[in-house]
Order: sequence, then structure tokens, then C-alpha cells
Amino acid sequence: MRSFVVVCTIGFLSATAFQKLRERAHSDPVPPAAPVAAGPAVDGAVVGVALQAGRNGHFFVRALMDGRMLPMMVDTGASSCAFSEEDAERIGIRLEPRDFTRVWNTANGTVPVAPIRVAVMQVGSITVRDVEAVVIPRGRLATSLLGMSFLKRLRDFSVSGGTMTLRG
Repeated sequence: MRSFVVVCTIGFLSATAFQKLRERAHSDPVPPAAPVAAGPAVDGAVVGVALQAGRNGHFFVRALMDGRMLPMMVDTGASSCAFSEEDAERIGIRLEPRDFTRVWNTANGTVPVAPIRVAVMQVGSITVRDVEAVVIPRGRLATSLLGMSFLKRLRDFSVSGGTMTLRG
């Protein structure tokens, strides 16, 4: 009986700690992307943005898709942009279980994904069209990811200290 109580207590504490971490990750405000001069500007247009690292050291953006703003974490280790199913619904993408036709290997194991294409993604002054992405089933991804299917389409991106600069 004592072992059962200990196991239940540990399980409860672990679940509570995990929930607090998720809440903290979602409550960290995403600072707005700051425009930067990134080489020759065309007709005075700014062609780059600077991102400041959050308290956890990660870089976050607010990506605009189809008129809707979505917070995303920049992930150079993700081969594609990845949306949680919840975030996909927020930007107007509705999926059926049959749409999850591929399997991705992630740091947390394998997960079914639904391949999609995003017509236009905008981060600050940078616009990328026809971006490959995937949707990950409900409850499996806490924060949508701005991956390499967007980043490799930029002229370049770099990190110096606590600043990531994207150049379109």
C-alpha cells in the first residue's frame, strides 16, 4: 500500500510539473520581430528581421498566414514547418484522421503527420510562398515550429549572441 501511495504521489507531482512547464512555455510572450537592414533594400523596403532569444534561449516569431497570426518557435533542426493540429485549426486548416498519411521520426519518437502546403507565410517583412509543412495530431506538439522548409528559402539566417537575424 505504501508503494502504491508513493507511485501515485510521484505520478501526480510529475504531471503537475509537466503542466506548469507547458503553461510557462505558452505564457512567454513572443517579442515582435524587429526589422533590420539586411543588405541592399529594394525601394526602401526592409528585407530582414531580428529575433531576440526568449528566457529559455529559444527564438520565437509571430508568423502571419492567411491573415491570422500564429506564434511559432524557430527550429533549425526541423526539416519542415510543423503545426499542432490545434494551431492548424486556428489558421483555417481542417483535417480528418485519414489525412495523417506519413510518419515522422522526432526526438520524442515517431508520430503520424498530415503533409500540407501553406500558400503564404510572413515573418515581419519576409514573405515566403508555397511552404511545405506538416500537421501533428492534437496534443502531440506544444508549440508550432518554423522549420527548414521556411528557413532554407531565405537568403540567409544567423545567430549572434541572443539575436537571430533572418534575411529574406
